[in-house]
This record gives sequence, structure tokens and C-alpha cells, in this order.
Amino acid sequence: MKKEFIADNELIVRFKSGNESGACDLFNRYYKKVYSYIYIITKDRDLAQDLCQDTFFKVFNIIKSKSYKEEGKFQQWIMKVAHNVVIDYYRKSKKMTMVYDCEENGVFNKIKLYDESYEDRIIKEQSLEQVKNLLEYLPLEQKEIIQMRHYNNLSFKEIADQTNVSINTALGRMRYAIINLRKIVNENNIYLSL
Repeated sequence: MKKEFIADNELIVRFKSGNESGACDLFNRYYKKVYSYIYIITKDRDLAQDLCQDTFFKVFNIIKSKSYKEEGKFQQWIMKVAHNVVIDYYRKSKKMTMVYDCEENGVFNKIKLYDESYEDRIIKEQSLEQVKNLLEYLPLEQKEIIQMRHYNNLSFKEIADQTNVSINTALGRMRYAIINLRKIVNENNIYLSL
């Protein structure tokens, strides 16, 4: 006997009302699609399995908390959740991949524990180019200090010596330059991925 097809929204209603079979049916219906999507991105079976489980955990929590809004197809929504879970994973893993050393020139300050992808390099180059263009909007002293520090790799002592100011003045100018750059970025809704 052929099993009756139950629409996604009906399974969601069942799950919201406490019938766990609604969640089981949704899981069985979409597991392979979600897993395959994540595996194509990660190319790692174990990681794809973990992130797939995280996706369903998040989906079922949203449904159970009754904050899920029916605004289209469930399949599109769950794939969007899966996509966001993958992005969150990579953001967190990148933030946690640097090992810091107490010494300024220590070996661990130079080692990255992940390989930067071609896409990462392109995004970083584009963002750095945007920042370079934004420097034109800063006062000359602030623009100069950022160029000397970040593009010429000078220390604050070297900058202070070359500009005939104290180290504290150089540091202050850098601080104000960063504050002004942030203000420009926020006011103009510019997204920088550095």
C-alpha cells in the first residue's frame, strides 16, 4: 500500500502541536538534500554530517519556538538555514585559527592554521583596495599614518621619527584615523570583509 503524501506545512503543524512524527518525516524528506548541499561546499563527510545535524537542530528549534513563518517553500527555507550554518561554521573557525605568541616577532604570530582560499584572497584584496580609496576622505595626518603603518609596515617609533612627533601623537592619530574610517564605513553602509 502506497504511503499518503503529506505536505510540508501539514508536517510542521503536526510538529508544532507536539506530534514528533512531523519532525521525523521532515528530517527523512530533506536529510539527503541538506547533507548533499553541505557536502558539496565542505568536501568533508564528517563535517557535512555535523553541520547537517546542526541545521536540523536549528530548524526544529525555530519551528518548536513557533517563530517559523510560512513565507514560501519549506525546502528553500531549510536550504537557506543550511547555507547560514555553513557560513557561521567557517566564520567561527577562521576567527579561532590564529595562534598568538607573547613575543611580537614570535613564530606563532606568523602561522595561520588554515589555507586561505582563492576567494578569500580576492575578497581581502578588494576590501583592502576599498580601504585605500576611503583614506582619501581622511585628514592628511591620519591618511599618512595609516599608509606608513599598514602599507609601509613602519613601527610607531619609526613613524614618530619620520613625522617629527611623539609616539603618543602617532598613536592618537592612528586612533582617530580608525574612528573616522569606521564612521565613513557605517554612514555609507560599506561592507568590508577583512
